[in-house]
Amino acid sequence: MCKVGSNGNGVGAGVVMGSGNGFRYRAERISLGAMASAGILVLLADLFGWLDKMAPGGTLPKITLLILSTVTLFLLMEFDRLKVLDNINTQISGLTLDGLTGELRRQHYLGVTKVHTVFSDEEFKRLLGAARHEVAILQTWIPNLSRLEEELERAVTERNVQVRILLLHPKSAVADLRDEALRATRSSVDVGASLDILKAIHDRLAPELRTRLSVRVYNSLPSIAVYKADEHYLVSSFLHGQLAIESPQTEIDGSDTVMGRQVQKELDTLWGIGSEVDLRDPMRSIDIH
Repeated sequence: MCKVGSNGNGVGAGVVMGSGNGFRYRAERISLGAMASAGILVLLADLFGWLDKMAPGGTLPKITLLILSTVTLFLLMEFDRLKVLDNINTQISGLTLDGLTGELRRQHYLGVTKVHTVFSDEEFKRLLGAARHEVAILQTWIPNLSRLEEELERAVTERNVQVRILLLHPKSAVADLRDEALRATRSSVDVGASLDILKAIHDRLAPELRTRLSVRVYNSLPSIAVYKADEHYLVSSFLHGQLAIESPQTEIDGSDTVMGRQVQKELDTLWGIGSEVDLRDPMRSIDIH
């Protein structure tokens, strides 16, 4: 004779639970069968007029009560499983796409959310429109600045956003090297054109807002081009024969992510070594430096 007991790993409990589940499933099938049979019998009895003959006015309510009692019994037997399903549904509802994306972004993609084939003015305008604290641009010069001019000015005037612009010093030796790298595109580093637009924005701002637009020039090897709006970055590289805005753009979300911290560190480093530009007379202030 063989006994079934617990071996310390819950085997005995599993057997007991299995037996209990088997009994419950059999009881459920019997209840469902009885309920279905009762429904068919009531239908037939009503069709042939037997209900009125058996107990006029009293049979149908009793049968209805019997069926309702069977349904209630079935639901009571399923209560535990319904609770489990409810808990699962609650857990699933918390796993939103945004939540999963954020977790994956931070743990696996280091903050990178997307890679764009080229710089999208419309995408950055969208980010600019949502910015509430700071906008920053790190470039050698900004060939698409005229297309962003209106949104940059609106960020300052409507939302009091701090705008910081970093440009390569036009007299830097690096400027000549970048000109050489862009020769095939017929483009050249034109910091002066960017400064003219920035001066125009500065002149249109109310005097009390002009400090919200700051420009510096740096005399150092440019590492990356960055367009930042609050916690969002569009980052590209300075490739030979290609403008940075025509290169693939890595979109990063979060200055506290691995990639975000690296980009922000580069921005802060170049800002620290850059020379302030007086936008009342930018070219003269650059000559002084």
